[in-house]
Amino acid sequence: MADTSDIKNGLCIDWNGKLWSIVEFQHVKPGKGPAFVRTKLKNIETGKVVDNTFSAGHKIFPVRIERRSYQYLYPENEGYHFMNTEDYTQVFINKSMVEKSEFLSEGMICEITFHAEEEAPLLVDLPMYIEAEITYTEPGIKGDTATNSLKPATIDTGAEVRVPLFIDNGEKIKIDTRTGTYVERVKS
Repeated sequence: MADTSDIKNGLCIDWNGKLWSIVEFQHVKPGKGPAFVRTKLKNIETGKVVDNTFSAGHKIFPVRIERRSYQYLYPENEGYHFMNTEDYTQVFINKSMVEKSEFLSEGMICEITFHAEEEAPLLVDLPMYIEAEITYTEPGIKGDTATNSLKPATIDTGAEVRVPLFIDNGEKIKIDTRTGTYVERVKS
């Protein structure tokens, strides 16, 4: 058990029955009245950010979480199978825990956040950028780079992204998995 003096950025706490990570905090000592701690808390499971104020000395319940590297293996019914890259144990993750699952490709290394005491998976983070091959897009026109126009394209994972007009079938591109947007063409 800890109190508000132990609060720091990145600390994970159990608050109102859910797991929250402290994004930002500020100790405030007004001229009148008791001190308090103003915080921004991010729900680990949903990503929702809320503001909360704790009075000074309020008891908090820190929770230990761990991030581990896992390799994506294959999909199955309502989830995905991942393998630990160190001890080769496998874990099944529900589809709801994986954001932007359309970018998952076989062999991809992802970071899985675990509740350390319960060994329960909480969240799966894909790499920030992935390289993918264009499997289908309308033909591009040579020299068509002056405008900022985009066209739809399907990549090898089956996801659809918007790419510049000069990108053709078979080319490799870099994609930002957080937003699902084209970043650049990958040179072979």
